[in-house]
Amino acid sequence: MLRQTSLGSLGLTIGGGLTIVGFYAYFSGNSTLNLVGFFYGIPLLLGGLALKVSELKPVPYTQPTTPAITTLREQQATDTQNQIRQDITRYRYGQDAHLDSSLSHLGLSPSDEERPLITGVRETETNGAYTLIIDFYSPLIPLNSWEEKHQKMTSFFAPGVEVKITQPKQDAIELALITTSEPKS
Repeated sequence: MLRQTSLGSLGLTIGGGLTIVGFYAYFSGNSTLNLVGFFYGIPLLLGGLALKVSELKPVPYTQPTTPAITTLREQQATDTQNQIRQDITRYRYGQDAHLDSSLSHLGLSPSDEERPLITGVRETETNGAYTLIIDFYSPLIPLNSWEEKHQKMTSFFAPGVEVKITQPKQDAIELALITTSEPKS
């Protein structure tokens, strides 16, 4: 639940409310309530504003995950697949883009302007194996550059993951992480 809640919005809402109560109390002569508004409201408001400025929204699912796929995920998904799915589907703070450090390590992000952006994620099944598919908008890094990094990606996302790269349309790349290891006990 907390993963899907914007801490910036929460701080702005609570801090803003307490600050308004503090100002109202100040002008009404209620010194105790005034202190609560100023000592708690203003810092929460400023903290919420700081978080909101550095907020990175969760990547949306492009199709709903069925109960059968959820069961398959619980049985087969690797720690890497779970970590990636959880990281990109929650609010992040202080990052420029989802998986920015991973893309940089793989050599797919030479600059901020050229960095591919994640546009969606979905979970599916490929020949009985759990598959996490990440959709990228990649207008400045062509498919052949992605394919040149295939071996590096396979070792980066290993163990137990096969990497498949496709280009469904112009400026779009699909990165499929397919489970290859035996199901978890």
